Amino acid sequence: MIRTMIRFSVVFPVLGAVLLLAAAMLPNQVLAADVTIIHAKTLLAVPGQAPLTEQSIIIRDGIITGIRAGYIGPEDLADAGTSTGEVEVIHLMDHFVMPGLMDMHVHLTGELGPRRKLERVEMSKSAQAVRGLMFARRTLDAGFTTVRNLGADQEVINAMRDGIARGYILGPRIIASGGVSATGGHGDVSGFRPEILEMFTSDTICNGPYDCRRAVRQAIKNGADIIKITATGGVLSDVATGTGQQLTDDELAEIVATAHSLGRKVAAHAHGAGGILAALRAGVDSIEHGTFTDKAAIRLFKRNGAWLVPTMLAGETVVQMAKESDFFSPAIKAKALSVGSQMMSTHKAAYEAGVKIAFGTDSGVSKHGTNAREFLLMRQIGMSEMEMLVAATVSGAELLGMSDTLGTIEVGKQADIIATNGSPLENIEELLDVDFVMKGGVVAKSK
Repeated sequence: MIRTMIRFSVVFPVLGAVLLLAAAMLPNQVLAADVTIIHAKTLLAVPGQAPLTEQSIIIRDGIITGIRAGYIGPEDLADAGTSTGEVEVIHLMDHFVMPGLMDMHVHLTGELGPRRKLERVEMSKSAQAVRGLMFARRTLDAGFTTVRNLGADQEVINAMRDGIARGYILGPRIIASGGVSATGGHGDVSGFRPEILEMFTSDTICNGPYDCRRAVRQAIKNGADIIKITATGGVLSDVATGTGQQLTDDELAEIVATAHSLGRKVAAHAHGAGGILAALRAGVDSIEHGTFTDKAAIRLFKRNGAWLVPTMLAGETVVQMAKESDFFSPAIKAKALSVGSQMMSTHKAAYEAGVKIAFGTDSGVSKHGTNAREFLLMRQIGMSEMEMLVAATVSGAELLGMSDTLGTIEVGKQADIIATNGSPLENIEELLDVDFVMKGGVVAKSK
């Protein structure tokens, strides 16, 4: 691809000199032209609709301001009053162009491995944030411009979210959760000596409905964009409590009611069928994992309009680690083999029944930057290429409640744009190696 920067007109020369001096102190890749034109050979502007050919996307201040047929130049912008300043032309005339991908379940501050437990007591919050920004950049380079981070130290992930939003560093747009869990359940810390456990006290661990109401309010006060709850046990909690329901029905109802009253959606980690049903009855917005989803749960999914975020890549990863590595405790290994081996058949049934699916990986269990491998598993349960692209764009934006700004390439939306050499509609594996990434009008990757 070719990038051309053209000085189309010059205004405010003194201010311009000041801005150039400030720009010199920033990394080159975070600089953007006043106006950008992208020439796209094939443009999938709205996943779910037919792609267009030979289109020009016009971007100003990170927002899409126009889409025109043909390959226009800077001189064609004069009639639109957008000719002031520098115009960059990005030639993607041999590429497939589409909206940035969205992963609805990641954990950017860590990555599963043999030192996972030790790192929790070794690493300072600052060290977690620095490493997390590395993982965030890998995620962005893989084409994922927006993520929901569903579990991390609140101070760390909020700092990462805010630093990226303010342009201090490049990374995906982060929607950060605050976690609410039962004492001793998945989401609480386990597997350490008592005196070490005291280091991990959290103000959002709760017992009983009214305490859980308090915990939700505290999580929102702490800066949470969304509430993530652990309705059931989980694979990686180092305790043999299984994967059944852990938050009780009255606790779940109070959590959801409080979160919704304060304008926050609720994502529920849930494996066991009873916990999935309880979370859906309480009115959660999404079920994460949904491993043992049954026919009754499928009916509730469809009745409530709740989303399933499958995270099949996490299931595949933990099964492989349980079989090939020796760092899982016996409790974790047993749960990994049970959960991981079930996911594909369950999610195939949910998909075939018409449950709404949004793309999510649980990256941090799998390696960051390999998020697109989830598409290969989605293909195995029968999803078409277009359905997969919708799940990772339009559906993600809808789940977030951000369809007015994200998920498609349309006028007025954020310029989150990626490009691949071939068409993912013909071969989804094209998304394993994204050539071009723009987030909010800033080019983050350009091969």
